[in-house]
Amino acid sequence: MRRTSVTYSVELDAFLKRKLLHWAEQFHEVAWLDSNDYAQEHSSYRAILAVDALTSIQTDCENAFQDLDEYQSNINDWLFGYLTYDLKNDVEQLSSNNQDRLGFPDLFFFQPKRLFLFSESTVEIKYLNMIADDLESDWNEILNFALPEVDPPKQQPIKIRLRTSKDSYFEKVNRMLAHIERGDIYEANFCQEFYSEEVEIDPIGTFEHLNDISRPPFATYMKRGEHYAMSASPERYLRKSGREVISQPIKGTAKRFHNEALDKEIITKLKNDPKERSENIMITDLVRNDLSRFAEKGSVVVEELCAVYTFEQVHQLISTVRCIVPADAKPAELIRYTFPMGSMTGAPKVSAMKIIEELEDTRRGLYSGAIGYFAPNNDFDFNVVIRSILYNSKLHYVSYSVGGAITAQSVPENEYEECLLKAKAMREALERHS
Repeated sequence: MRRTSVTYSVELDAFLKRKLLHWAEQFHEVAWLDSNDYAQEHSSYRAILAVDALTSIQTDCENAFQDLDEYQSNINDWLFGYLTYDLKNDVEQLSSNNQDRLGFPDLFFFQPKRLFLFSESTVEIKYLNMIADDLESDWNEILNFALPEVDPPKQQPIKIRLRTSKDSYFEKVNRMLAHIERGDIYEANFCQEFYSEEVEIDPIGTFEHLNDISRPPFATYMKRGEHYAMSASPERYLRKSGREVISQPIKGTAKRFHNEALDKEIITKLKNDPKERSENIMITDLVRNDLSRFAEKGSVVVEELCAVYTFEQVHQLISTVRCIVPADAKPAELIRYTFPMGSMTGAPKVSAMKIIEELEDTRRGLYSGAIGYFAPNNDFDFNVVIRSILYNSKLHYVSYSVGGAITAQSVPENEYEECLLKAKAMREALERHS
């Protein structure tokens, strides 16, 4: 099905972003991807809004990537959606036995009737021809949208609970360290869940607050009926542009400081920290190996290794791995070969995932999966679902998870403190908008 396209000059400021999100909330399916104007070399759009499904696919993990390949090939249009961590079971014939309290389908993508692509100074609006007559009226409605007043904070904020107690966390990390000492794994990402039950939140307000205090390059607001994802992700999982594919794993974290001199000192310390660098290098090597499974021979290169990137609340070590793929490479296959991402699993990947399943107390679901899009020309771009709040409005259950890489050099107390640092923004956003 063809699309009618119109381009307008526009300044995408915070006011217009709020209007877009609130206007979009009327639809059953919403995908909002926002770069927050973060300076990065590998970027296509400042922001994207896709709403209102004409077609969609949702499935469990069995044959999920085959089903996605067939759907994406047949539709041959823009698709937006997500891949949960538990698709590992399709890739590696594993299992997920921990309890799932959020109920997101393992895989979901939709073909939007309405699509808005924002560049530096314009928006290209692409509507399916069946509703092309609505394009101009919708745009005018957005520009004139009356925003609701911002509610004051609740007097009794949401009560956040820990799925894994502090003592249990230490015991589990020590068991993971024992696996490392025996040589079962070299590194694994161990995560814990924070949650609240019987609660109602304002998804848009929560996302806006989370995004305002984080300003990440891969922020995402995703809605599918009662399922919401509010993501302030700083990490790209995988991007394809033409025949080039890149992955940008994050491993290595340090706290931000308001004092400029101290902040610069922390950057230098992070950049040269043997433990943080070893975490990143091991996962970078895993990603390099994953890409080599489908890349043209000799094309896999580490473009950037352990570079420090600064965000609102933390500094991170990020590496960029790049390769060239055959012209006929299938997008779903490229993802299957690299999924789940190494930064959220460990090395060796399969052994790490088995140990993760044994030690963690919650099924990950969409957390540490990916949200993104496919373009009609087979390009795609996906984030890593971290620093994210997940919400089921029907079950009144809200959750966020955090984790970190466990290596032979890990100290359980330090790892726990890093988890609390990563959890700070999500807790603040939920306490403000519950």
